[in-house]
Amino acid sequence: MASAAPQQASASPLPAWIADKNYQPPPGTLGNLTMTQLHCLDKLKKELKEEGKFVEERMDDPTLLRFCRARKFDYPAVKTMLLDFEQWRKDFGVDELTKNFDFKEKEEVNKYYPQYYHKTDKDGRPIYIEQLGKLDINALYKITTPERQIQRLVYEYEKSLSTRVKVCSYTAKHPVETFCTILDLGGVSLASFARVRDFVSQAASIGQNRYPETMGKFYIINAPWAFTMVWAVIKPWLDPVTVAKIQILGSSYRDELLKQIPIENLPKEFGGLCDCPGGCSLSDAGPWNDQNVDDVLAAFEKLVNGQTEEKEGEEKKEGEAPAAAAA
Repeated sequence: MASAAPQQASASPLPAWIADKNYQPPPGTLGNLTMTQLHCLDKLKKELKEEGKFVEERMDDPTLLRFCRARKFDYPAVKTMLLDFEQWRKDFGVDELTKNFDFKEKEEVNKYYPQYYHKTDKDGRPIYIEQLGKLDINALYKITTPERQIQRLVYEYEKSLSTRVKVCSYTAKHPVETFCTILDLGGVSLASFARVRDFVSQAASIGQNRYPETMGKFYIINAPWAFTMVWAVIKPWLDPVTVAKIQILGSSYRDELLKQIPIENLPKEFGGLCDCPGGCSLSDAGPWNDQNVDDVLAAFEKLVNGQTEEKEGEEKKEGEAPAAAAA
């Protein structure tokens, strides 16, 4: 029997902080880049810095690579997407939002449109659950507005990328950059959905264009027969990488979910064992809410940035070596 061909070496090394020996970096991420992809990343950083548009606190390599993958490393398209995102942040007031947003109506909104993060899957990803089937649009818009809903969405994206995925990465001992999503369509009303269609469309656009490449696994459960038929039609038009992440399930979804989610992390209403005090949908349960979360974030930043600084120091010494020898 012929042996399998060896995997081609990556143009970028695996980050040294990764301690999970079983971790295999996905294509287009650090530790699994082609020379062309690495060149795209390096060129993007170089030009952004030269133009004074590089934002140190949020333009780390994993973030820039998300935009690169979203545009398949087509450099002009990547740079345009990133700069459009930066302009949108200013127009939307994202920095101010993350500091001051207070979704006081959360508990009431939860009764009519549950949307929440809850613990992690077997790969360490935050789990995001949305129950579109429980949507009561009349009741919902008596206590909040579409604008407030979008602000909440952006606030949660920012919290996820600044806190949730970093804590999950530290806990899992490997990079966590994506979410595991459960979209529950059980009892969905076409009439209600039609009235919230603009919100759903705007939310999808923000996810795709402003926070790209954050879908890890996507389960659509309690999908009605008509939805399954529509999916069969549009599936061939979609990117195969995206299609591979999405599973359309009917009412017999429990076993499939448990392949990816520990039973103790899955809420009881979906066939798991978790029954958070006050309800899973209001708990925001997960390692990102542990008492020592600030210490964990500091430790993670030190782990990643400390090794980056060490690497840059070594490169600097190597660059100085010939001059020293000449002297």
